[in-house]
Amino acid sequence: WKRYFHVLHVTDRVVVRPVWEDYAPAPGELVVAIEPGMSFGTGLHATTQSCIRFLQRLAEAGGLDRAVVDMGCGSGILAIAARKLGFATVNGYDFDPLCIKVSRENAALNGLDIPFAVGDALDPVLPAGDIVVANILAPVLLEAAPALARAVSARDGHALVLAGILDNQYAAVKAAYEAQGLRERESLLVGEWRSGLFTR
Repeated sequence: WKRYFHVLHVTDRVVVRPVWEDYAPAPGELVVAIEPGMSFGTGLHATTQSCIRFLQRLAEAGGLDRAVVDMGCGSGILAIAARKLGFATVNGYDFDPLCIKVSRENAALNGLDIPFAVGDALDPVLPAGDIVVANILAPVLLEAAPALARAVSARDGHALVLAGILDNQYAAVKAAYEAQGLRERESLLVGEWRSGLFTR
């Protein structure tokens, strides 16, 4: 499978590099080195790319002191991208201990110390953050709506990024989070996958 995973320019600033390929970044580019192992998150998937695009927009809007929570971190790619984009406080969680191991290894590959811990999006009480990113799957997002909505702080610049949603599932997910007092600010459709940015 490695033959299909090459250096990928996700945005004008964020580049994802598999560890087995060399890459000399252009000025201003942020390189995220990834060895996915058995975890989801190479940057190739539409949902990962959409989350990185939203994170970049949030970072460029300022407020880099906002705490970011990556719920369902997989390979750690989104948490690492968030730190590279300048967010000072980033934590990642996944229900799979193997993902936590891979995420920690990938953070170390990037010279970063990011706290990763076992945590399930379906727990009734989730770690709180100013920006919460959940790239999971629509059925889990629907069930986790109350807890994920509560996990988002009410401070200025707060946001909830939801991904892992097929376009034909998005209306139901959007309605579930609107019922929790959130409003869609923007959505991105890449292929058959739609991701959304929500605030209170």
